[in-house]
Amino acid sequence: MQERQYTYASYQPSIQRRPQFPLINVVLFIATVLTTLLAGAFWQKGLNVFANPLLLLDGLPFAGPLLAILLAHEFGHYLASRKNRVKATLPYFIPAPHFFGTFGAFIRMQSPVTSRRALLEIGAAGPMAGFAVAIPVVVLGLSISEVRPATGEGNIFFGSSLLFSLLTRVSLGITPADHDIVLHPVALAGWIGFFVTAINLLPAGQLDGGHILYALFTHHYARVHKVLFVILCTLGILLWYGWFVWVFLIVIFGLRHPPVLNQEAFLDWKHRLLGVAAIATLVLTFSPVPFRVAG
Repeated sequence: MQERQYTYASYQPSIQRRPQFPLINVVLFIATVLTTLLAGAFWQKGLNVFANPLLLLDGLPFAGPLLAILLAHEFGHYLASRKNRVKATLPYFIPAPHFFGTFGAFIRMQSPVTSRRALLEIGAAGPMAGFAVAIPVVVLGLSISEVRPATGEGNIFFGSSLLFSLLTRVSLGITPADHDIVLHPVALAGWIGFFVTAINLLPAGQLDGGHILYALFTHHYARVHKVLFVILCTLGILLWYGWFVWVFLIVIFGLRHPPVLNQEAFLDWKHRLLGVAAIATLVLTFSPVPFRVAG
């Protein structure tokens, strides 16, 4: 029998570091609170918010629900990572000076994912948690939105997913195609929640949908990836040029998915059902033309 060779490095004890205060995470979150408040106040008061900073408080009906959706999403990932013994950072929020006030948030996994089951749970937990918060936000927001006869007039038109259309019919008794709905800031926050859910569930790269796809169909991952690119490029040509932005970002952040430690771990029916629920959520929240600016 061959004698096993050991080195001194093999026996070095791990160094326990004292947990550090997450300063960057806190600063980014506070900045995102301010930018989403600014965005919400701008939707309500326009440019007057710059003349009177107290008008930022008018942005609360938008910023509060939106941040709740994003927090649920990111802490869904974080708690699922902790459950599966995968080291992950707290959420990093991304403030943005545009009419949504944020580019979303993300966490970083700092240790390998142990199995396909763990990857599926971590990938699905975020969008499903955010989606669960977004549904009541949309229902409440639509119930207090203004309904007008369809005129086609307006500056920005928001696309309607299957679920948003259904909730519009249930909440208001109308269809978006027959009426103009001036979305209340709460409803707009919920709409963004659906949009963020759909984007994250796209089965590509390092998106949540990419993790789910890899966990469910490891050996067919590359094939489905190519189909998605054809679909997004087709939608970009025919319906909305913005899909090319997402194609570019997916390429930039990486097309290949890193393998998990245990590739052969069996997925039980509960995990497969979770994957089906995530795919169904993508179908329900996806809008081929998310929004367009009147020209």
